[in-house]
Amino acid sequence: MADSDRSRAAALFDTAIGACAVVWTDAGVSRFLLPEASPDITRTRALRGADEAEPSGAIAEAIDAVRAHIGGTMDDLRWIPLDHSGIPEFQRAVYSVTRAIDPGHTLSYGQVAARIGLPDAAQAVGQALGHNAIPVIIPCHRVLAADHALHGFSAPGGLMTKARLLEIERTPGFGEPTLF
Repeated sequence: MADSDRSRAAALFDTAIGACAVVWTDAGVSRFLLPEASPDITRTRALRGADEAEPSGAIAEAIDAVRAHIGGTMDDLRWIPLDHSGIPEFQRAVYSVTRAIDPGHTLSYGQVAARIGLPDAAQAVGQALGHNAIPVIIPCHRVLAADHALHGFSAPGGLMTKARLLEIERTPGFGEPTLF
């Protein structure tokens, strides 16, 4: 079946941070949307090229797991099937390394680049993560600058959302009280 012939379904669901949406094909999750300004906006974005449907099977289990994860019950979510059709090889390599980062841990853009065998490609890694259509499940929020600073997060809420996800995952240095 050609990638363009694959039918897409979408569902909106509530989480501890707001209404998220998932889009899937028979191969797996193809998009994940973090909360927009309103659930209606999230739903509208999810339904671009997809039909609203009731999730079942692996997708229903994935939604339950994402909901629990965002609620603070850690799950690496690596078992969730993904549909990577149409994604270039470089991005797939970046996403594979990123998906292997455990909750509560981080890597730098340079470390991800080194792990895919291209140690000088940190900027390209950042660009690839900026195109990640499946945040949280492909945890691009766990990739930071070399100085552990937050830079660039293209999902709704930007860096505040990235920091909140790291806090939920109890990542050292995020959401902890400071002395000053």
